[in-house]
Amino acid sequence: MEKIILCSIVEVFLYMNLIFIIAVIKKNNGIVDIAWGLGFILVALFNFFYIPGFTARQLLVTLLIVLWGIRLAHYVNCRNKSKPEDFRYANWRREWGKYWMIRTYFQVFMFQGLFMLIVVSPVFILHYDSGGKLGLLEILGSAVWIIGFLFESIGDLQMINFKKDPTNKGKIITSGVWKYTRHPNYFGESAMWWGIFLIVINISNGLWGIISPATITFLLLFVSGIPLLEKKYKDNPEFQEYARKTSIFIPWFPKK
Repeated sequence: MEKIILCSIVEVFLYMNLIFIIAVIKKNNGIVDIAWGLGFILVALFNFFYIPGFTARQLLVTLLIVLWGIRLAHYVNCRNKSKPEDFRYANWRREWGKYWMIRTYFQVFMFQGLFMLIVVSPVFILHYDSGGKLGLLEILGSAVWIIGFLFESIGDLQMINFKKDPTNKGKIITSGVWKYTRHPNYFGESAMWWGIFLIVINISNGLWGIISPATITFLLLFVSGIPLLEKKYKDNPEFQEYARKTSIFIPWFPKK
């Protein structure tokens, strides 16, 4: 078990270094957002094929991670194609001045690599005990994952269609799933990892799996997700009115 975790750490370290080099060459750190989902696929598949044979639970968790990672990477790639560097990285590039490269390496690429290993930890737990047959709790976990996947994918699709309409330039999307939460994509991502936690909770050491969804939820709520976007629109009157009526994270009916 320790060997496969060590191999996964080396794998992620080498992968994030490669992505950093590509980002420096392209002068666009936004590539790390595409690499995020693909990195999970890399670790999940490596762990899945490391030991011959698999159980239904291992297959299910691997398939869910691969499906999530492919969709997310494809969406981010389409969103960022032919566009300048994301505002977050562009701001940091200016703020960090002559130290931007070293700070980017550690605070963006190595930081994401570390949290990638933490969030994907349920695949490590499955090597201790892959469990028996799937039951009601696993079905519940799969249902939670599907809800999260739908919120994230539908939210992203609605945002794409909204931005395609030139009459919406400068406006805030407030319809569809965005009517019930200001960040349906972030809620969806968090929900998917809580779903995977429910799938592994019944096995030995399964409770340790809570570190995964707790970490990604914390990051989205307080570090790199919601706070940066909320700050971006803090002086936008339309967004502030939208924020007054709409739940910030967990979907709920809007206020009057």
